[in-house]
Amino acid sequence: MPSAKAKDACDLLDADHRAVKKMFKEFEELTKSRARSAGQKKMELARQICRELTVHAQIEEEIFYPRLRESIKDTGMLDEAEVEHQSAKDLIAQIEAAPEIDDKTEAKVKVLGEYIDHHVKEERNEIFPKARATRKLDLVGMREELEQRKEELMSEMGETA
Repeated sequence: MPSAKAKDACDLLDADHRAVKKMFKEFEELTKSRARSAGQKKMELARQICRELTVHAQIEEEIFYPRLRESIKDTGMLDEAEVEHQSAKDLIAQIEAAPEIDDKTEAKVKVLGEYIDHHVKEERNEIFPKARATRKLDLVGMREELEQRKEELMSEMGETA
């Protein structure tokens, strides 16, 4: 019986994408709620989304993107991805600075979700296939490195990975 293919760095990053997409959907459902507790839950969820995205962007920028940049010729998509990260970080800073959830903060979370959807599509359709096509990267080994760094960063934030 053939062994299952070991999960690689792209699988780990994509699992993060799916987890945060689920949080954005949960946030959207809460925006429809009339319950008194919804405001507090939305703020907690918005902050959790921000933490997850901050850590995700950092491990991509510290480990994944630099290694990929060394291994492929066309790095324009990585430049674009880094610009997208900066736009997301700007919105994250604004959301984290909000003292409470209001219509403007909800709108910022919604726009952040749209940015992330766009970014994820580009990673899945362009960046991950190029990463997997190059023979110069050990994506399975890199996954372990990404996981370790993610755990360190989450622990610094008082979270569990």
